[in-house]
Amino acid sequence: MTKVAYTVGGGNAVRDVFMGMEPANWPDVLLGMVITDPLLGSVLAVVISRVVFAAFAARGAVPSGRARADRLRRAALTLVNPLAVGVIDACLFGPWWGLATGLAAYALRRGVVVEYRTGRRRPHGSSRAASHDPGYRPAPWLRRAAAAEQVAALLLTVVALPVLTFASALDGQAWTSIVACRVTDGTRTADARLIELSRKGNGVVGWNLDAEEVSNGLGCTATESRYVREPWWRS
Repeated sequence: MTKVAYTVGGGNAVRDVFMGMEPANWPDVLLGMVITDPLLGSVLAVVISRVVFAAFAARGAVPSGRARADRLRRAALTLVNPLAVGVIDACLFGPWWGLATGLAAYALRRGVVVEYRTGRRRPHGSSRAASHDPGYRPAPWLRRAAAAEQVAALLLTVVALPVLTFASALDGQAWTSIVACRVTDGTRTADARLIELSRKGNGVVGWNLDAEEVSNGLGCTATESRYVREPWWRS
């Protein structure tokens, strides 16, 4: 809601935009914010990866033993998701973003594994003796890293993610493509820039940035910039 209000100017414009999008397309605003902002998308991916892994670990999904099967399962649980997150991030934002996101997701998951294997955490309903590996003695630096992981995860979740979301909502960019179309108003036809809200047949329903109303556009072509107005912190 904040993203739409700041981008189109608030008031009745927000209502008109959401009506033009139709309810099925409303989640596109949040999705658009995530996939068009590399930093927000990457931090969200890392947080989700860590939260999901911690939730499964709390239910006993991460084995703490030293048998080969336990090691393979633990490695798979620790590596597969960060790798997938990194690949998706690389496809959206480029290889360096993907690499950084995958490594960050792995580092936070690794800290959770250390916590459970040392017994500092244990799955719900398990006794302390049965939930950790008594023979596991991680290096002191790894213990410190595991403690730092908790702080980093907390800061990413309760500080960085809300701040980045708020900044993305007020950055003055559209959450989706801006297209240049021919718009007919009565007997007059003119070129206009539209924020694409939905597609109807061969045309586009969008927010007309010139007329400040919902318009139907034909013969639309994509524009390079998604900027509608100056970011809030520069206005």
